[in-house]
Amino acid sequence: MIDFELTEEHRALVQTVREFAQGEVAPHIKEWDEKQQFNRSVLDKMAELGLLGVCIPEEYGGAGFDYVSLGLVCEELEAVDTFLRVIMSVHTGLNSMSLYAWGTEEQKRKYLVPQAKGEKIATYGLTEPGAGSDVVGSRSTARRDGGGWVLNGEKMWISLADVADNFLFFCWTDEEKRRKRDHSGMSCFIVERGMQGFTSGTIHGKLGIRAGNTGYFSLQDVRVPQENMLGEEGEGFKIAMFALEQGRYTVAAGATGLIRASRDASVAYALERETFGTKIANHQLVKQKIAEMEADYQMSHLLWLKAGWLKNEGKPNGRATSLAKWQATVRSEKAASMAIEVHGANGYSNDYPVERYLRNCKAAVIYEGTRDIHTLMQADWALGLKGEKPARKTLPPYQQAVVSRQ
Repeated sequence: MIDFELTEEHRALVQTVREFAQGEVAPHIKEWDEKQQFNRSVLDKMAELGLLGVCIPEEYGGAGFDYVSLGLVCEELEAVDTFLRVIMSVHTGLNSMSLYAWGTEEQKRKYLVPQAKGEKIATYGLTEPGAGSDVVGSRSTARRDGGGWVLNGEKMWISLADVADNFLFFCWTDEEKRRKRDHSGMSCFIVERGMQGFTSGTIHGKLGIRAGNTGYFSLQDVRVPQENMLGEEGEGFKIAMFALEQGRYTVAAGATGLIRASRDASVAYALERETFGTKIANHQLVKQKIAEMEADYQMSHLLWLKAGWLKNEGKPNGRATSLAKWQATVRSEKAASMAIEVHGANGYSNDYPVERYLRNCKAAVIYEGTRDIHTLMQADWALGLKGEKPARKTLPPYQQAVVSRQ
């Protein structure tokens, strides 16, 4: 049975994250956004608070909270700015949770522990200049060389590309299967920034998430040992899809925070602004917009909360996570647009945060599966064309995975 009541630990965590985001980021976000400036000190503070490993067990350097806690953190962070949630998505959701589920004990000790503590920052490399939703369109390769592998390829639109220390690199290890577009020929490797042949760069001129770092990284004859392969050879696609499920969960929770921020900004403005001799809060069409934002927030919050509950129980959650991601991101786009309308001409100015919300929300409708991909997925599930049973790992139930803090 789903319990919607937050625990004392949940409430304390929300308060901690809210104080950090509202107190230490909100006063500066307009400047960082204008300058397209990533502030590295934010990572240090998030690490200090234990956020970068919030749902990773204590035995691996994490804070030992459950998966609902990860959603709560993401919602609070994106209520201030999307770039904060993106850090959680790529570092924790896409990379660290994949290491937790698929890594060997040695890999967890070497990579997961320092990542959970925030001593190392990590990201995920799947998208390429010519391959996004079409994962098997990837051109990156790995060839055997003695006891290890030689990696080549370029990844594009990678969050924290110019900041991260560790990377998950997805590529083809079977050329014949690549020609047949058989995804069982793909594998995943752990790559470190300092490896010879690794380079990265930053993309400038983005529409939104300007306070975050987004870029590319390139591997030219980068040599890695066999022990840097995550999972078994040929499991790269499965790992990539597993990682995306975790990333989608964080995006859903974060987009819910953006809906809430749009609603809160609209409520505050409507209670202050006067037109035609009365507060605009008294105008019916303004009320309608705010009511829709409220409904969208509540529905999106419940959707990601259900997905988090399924994760906590160790149950398949791909369908629930996809639905939460799809609906929360689409509704965040709607909420941000309506918030600008509530603000009128002022909403078109960066004197108010709603124009930033609109610029930021657009990316989430695209990454971790576009709205079109999720629409098709949900239709296939509803039509019975897509099976309910998971073809890949689920996370362990948090009750078993997390070391007791008693």
